[in-house]
Amino acid sequence: MELPLVISIFVGALLAIGFAAIMAKRVLGFDEGTDRMKKISASIRSGANAYLKRQYTIVLIFFAVMFVVLCGMAIAGLLTPYVPFAFITGGFFSGLSGFVGMKIATAANARTANACRTGLNKGLRVAFSAGSVMGFTVVGLGLLDISIWFTLLKYVFGLDPEGITAAMLTFGMGASSMALFARVGGGIFTKAADVGPTSSVRSRRASPRTIPVTLRSSRIMSAITSATLRVWAPTCMRAMSALLSPALRSA
Repeated sequence: MELPLVISIFVGALLAIGFAAIMAKRVLGFDEGTDRMKKISASIRSGANAYLKRQYTIVLIFFAVMFVVLCGMAIAGLLTPYVPFAFITGGFFSGLSGFVGMKIATAANARTANACRTGLNKGLRVAFSAGSVMGFTVVGLGLLDISIWFTLLKYVFGLDPEGITAAMLTFGMGASSMALFARVGGGIFTKAADVGPTSSVRSRRASPRTIPVTLRSSRIMSAITSATLRVWAPTCMRAMSALLSPALRSA
């Protein structure tokens, strides 16, 4: 890939990020609606922020451990020294995309509902603009990271195509690892959002008929969470081992 093409990709990434920023500003310019709508939206944002804080704390530990492991493999000569950093940057940009998407989604919910009060077309415009923020952010940050890494690896560090490919694949591994955490954690979070309000309402009623149902819902949620973690963790490690095994065999 020649330098002019890399520059065009870099420019395209900046344009995508700039368009996402314009759409985000447009969405935030709409009215949230009544005081009750604002209160409900603020509660949703509070829960989403708590989820992000918890998830990113766990993700930080995971990426720190993986960074140490990959650095050890690089020191042993099994990987190029750029692989650990590519893994980290891939996870960082993927996590940043998820953070931006969550922020704009929780900011657009009440605004979309309020826009629908005057017409479905206006509500669709608000929702579509909010969704485009996440889409263009993912594409823009991905292209930005790839173009920067390719430029550094080829034109600054002078790596051969094999070394460039190894680092670029590891960038994808970092981004996919972050996406796996978001997928599993988000599924558990939304399940809690489904079961929690129902359990709360039934607990307030406190009738003998609803108490067993509430307890059963809580047990189901706990079982789903435990089963998901038991299945996901080995699957993630097997996938990463499969991706790293060609490099180990060629070393």
